[in-house]
Amino acid sequence: MSKILQNVVLPLVLVVAVLAYFSMFTVSEKELALKFRLGEVVESDYDPGLHFKLPFVNNVRKFDARVQNLDESPERFLTSEKKNLIVDSFVKWRIADAERFYMTVRGDPERANQRLREIIRDGLRAEFGKRMVQDIISGERVEIMQILREATADAAQNLGLEVLDVRLKRIDLPEDVTDSIFERMVADRERVAREIRARGDEAGERIRADADRQRTVILAEAYREGESLRGEGDAEAADIYAQSYGQEPEFFAFQRSLRSYRQAFESGDDFFVLSPTSEFFRYFGGGGIPATDELQE
Repeated sequence: MSKILQNVVLPLVLVVAVLAYFSMFTVSEKELALKFRLGEVVESDYDPGLHFKLPFVNNVRKFDARVQNLDESPERFLTSEKKNLIVDSFVKWRIADAERFYMTVRGDPERANQRLREIIRDGLRAEFGKRMVQDIISGERVEIMQILREATADAAQNLGLEVLDVRLKRIDLPEDVTDSIFERMVADRERVAREIRARGDEAGERIRADADRQRTVILAEAYREGESLRGEGDAEAADIYAQSYGQEPEFFAFQRSLRSYRQAFESGDDFFVLSPTSEFFRYFGGGGIPATDELQE
């Protein structure tokens, strides 16, 4: 029995174990698998876990289902104004259909990257060729990335791939055109600044002219009102003076004479050659109102 066990049972168990080993395979959550029968794909939709196959008839090939990164080296692209731009981009993708991925690129990620690289280059060439440098640099980068993402996703679907993102990491100007572009941008900013200053000067002149007009109007109205008040005051003063003069004509004549004397002899150095009987000396001595102490002084 021991000899039978050694010669028959143990080899049989070993053969069964080997067959069982070659009949099973596992698929992890980060993998996609294809089962072939004599080189022909017979099954591709495998969930993570343990699966079975026919030894020596079926073979299984596994692919990385994780996100892959295509990091492009910087390349030059012409804009609509025939200026070169150096563009650095990258693409994130993963396998969506393992069977199509195998049929189109033989399951080789490098071939998939090469096909995606060609698609991205064609898309960048087309989009940059429709735009000027200033448009690309100033704000249309997001729009370009969205267009490339949609175009690449459609093309990658035929390869069994899913494009997750397309990004432009950097857009630089070559050194031979950087200075000219910079000078053009400076000239454009200076032109805008001149226009703004011109509009400001125009607005300032308009405001100053309006202020001068308002000042002239206000001064004229104030002068007119002042003259009117002055005229009313003079008229009222003349009326009061006339009423007072009518009550004591002689006294007011005397008051006027006193003012005349005071103004005439104010400097003390003036000489008058007049007749003593002159009307100017009416209130000195003789007739009329007697000379007062103020008059004598």
